[in-house]
Parts: sequence; structure tokens; C-alpha cells
Amino acid sequence: MAIELKRLQPGDRLDPARVASDVFDEPLDPALLDAYLRTPGHLLIVALEDGLVVGQCAAVVLRHPHKPADFFVDELFTASTHQRRGIGARLLAAMLDWGRELGHGEAWLTTDMDNDPANALYRKLGGAGEPLMYYEFKL
Repeated sequence: MAIELKRLQPGDRLDPARVASDVFDEPLDPALLDAYLRTPGHLLIVALEDGLVVGQCAAVVLRHPHKPADFFVDELFTASTHQRRGIGARLLAAMLDWGRELGHGEAWLTTDMDNDPANALYRKLGGAGEPLMYYEFKL
């Protein structure tokens, strides 16, 4: 079955029952999806197989008062049942194309240093990695 990539726009809907269980960190919430898509600079591309969401890539345009905006690829997930089929590479390439269309000259993302499949994919697509320390604060 062919995989279709779709850029979601404000007002688009996804049926949570038609989303593979491991494509998002948590079950899809239609209200949160709607708010995300209606927020300027929030981008989402989904991979669909026969109407089932089997992958997603999200990005955010981060604006600054002192420098041009950053294009941050926030998430990239492929359903475990669909991994190693090139879907993640297609999603990321499509998101990078969208960033170029918006006028960005570079994009960045983070992943765990021991996430070998993700790191291999990002290197394969021309990404240049460097060590990064991550901090999280409870609010």
C-alpha cells in the first residue's frame, strides 16, 4: 500500500481511531491538535496508509527579537509497524522542504545520543550533529 504525506492546515481533523498508537507520545487529542494547527508557525505533516496515520513530523518556527527565526523540527515518529520503510526520511525531507519554502536557511532538531536509528537517519540526510546537554524543569 502506498504512503501519502499530507501537510495539515488549520481546521484539518484527524480521527484518533485512525492514528497508530505509537505515532504520538500520547493519544491524539482533537482539541489540542486544533489549537496546535491554529497557532502560527506550528507545522505538522502526517504519513497516511489507507487513511491510517502511520507517521508524523512536527516543526515550530521560533521567533526571536534579535535574530532571524529558527526552524525547529520538534518531533518525528513512525509507527513501529512501519519503521525501516523510508517513511521517517520522507517525512523529514518534506518538513525541511516546507522550511525552505518559508524562507529558512537551516533547521535543527535534537535526539538522544544513544538513539542509533534516528542519528543514522539524520546523518544520512546530511545533518551535522554535535553533543548536546538537555535540561528539563518541572513547572
